Amino acid sequence: MNRIKEVLDEKGIKQTWLAEKLGKSYNMVNSYAQNRQQPRLEVLYEIAKILDVNPKDLLKEELND
Repeated sequence: MNRIKEVLDEKGIKQTWLAEKLGKSYNMVNSYAQNRQQPRLEVLYEIAKILDVNPKDLLKEELND
């Protein structure tokens, strides 16, 4: 699971802007933000760089009960 949508919301950044910066379609970025698809590790690092956050800030820890 990722926190891309939460970080975008926190920073007031639109998915369309991120898609343009990444060189990916809006649909692809939206699927990342909605956790329907997870970005490859190198894409996750690129997103973190664009958003000026630590890559770990884009990840959610899943708690297994």
